[in-house]
Amino acid sequence: MNPTYLLLILLNTAILVAGQFLWKFGMTKKEHDFGSVFDILKVLFSPYIFTGLIMYGVATVIWLFILTKVQLSVAYPLQSFAYVITLFGAYFIFGEPLTFWKVVGVLFIMLGVSIIGISESAITLN
Repeated sequence: MNPTYLLLILLNTAILVAGQFLWKFGMTKKEHDFGSVFDILKVLFSPYIFTGLIMYGVATVIWLFILTKVQLSVAYPLQSFAYVITLFGAYFIFGEPLTFWKVVGVLFIMLGVSIIGISESAITLN
């Protein structure tokens, strides 16, 4: 795979994770009531949530470009690096517990991504 496309996938993943962190940060700032459409709009247009939505929009545009250059069966599994970033980001930023089983689970995901990456460089099965 072209290294530029790999970097774009990683950039796309980082933007998505940053958007998730903004959403989490925005939702922990105060109590949110989802009792009416007005309440939901108020949440959506709060600064952290809205910025996260914009980031998701940017990531979507990047993703659409990626899909024109990289096989979906290769690109999508590479986005699973988001699990690693999120696991450690949630620990360091939000103080969420980092357990043995969470780390093991992420390692298994990364093993699967590695197998996909290795198979990409091997002969393609039809």
